[in-house]
Amino acid sequence: MSDSANALQTGHTPTARRNWTLPMIGAIGLLLLAGCNKSTSSNSVEEEVAQARRIQRVGTVELMAAAGGGAAKSGEEAWKAQCAACHAAGALGAPKMGDAAAWAPRIGAGLAALTNSALKGKNAMPPQAGGALSDLEVSRAVAYMANAGGAKFAEPKAQ
Repeated sequence: MSDSANALQTGHTPTARRNWTLPMIGAIGLLLLAGCNKSTSSNSVEEEVAQARRIQRVGTVELMAAAGGGAAKSGEEAWKAQCAACHAAGALGAPKMGDAAAWAPRIGAGLAALTNSALKGKNAMPPQAGGALSDLEVSRAVAYMANAGGAKFAEPKAQ
């Protein structure tokens, strides 16, 4: 009796046929999974750009070493380095260097108040504290500008 006739009588399939069926189904399934997961190169580039935008930095922190050899800048040097950008031309409402009328009400507040405004920021002027200049250098620049506008402040000394 042949194998196929025997299988019909007993209800069992031959062992050789049964052994390759399961691995073949598994291989076909893996091929289908691998083929369905492929994306075009333009999609992957777009996805990478979108991911880069989602995880981009919000801010940075910069640490700066003390400049120079330890000697603080004079009022004029500090003014040229930081303050002249706005105060030379009177940009954004900044009192111009040497404009006595603009400086008079500010001079009346005193050097400490002027220095405090410069360090903390006022109106369009950003805070100068923690920037490229030390607090002493900012104070010296303030005294230099105020003196050009008619004040008689002494240049602050290092302590």
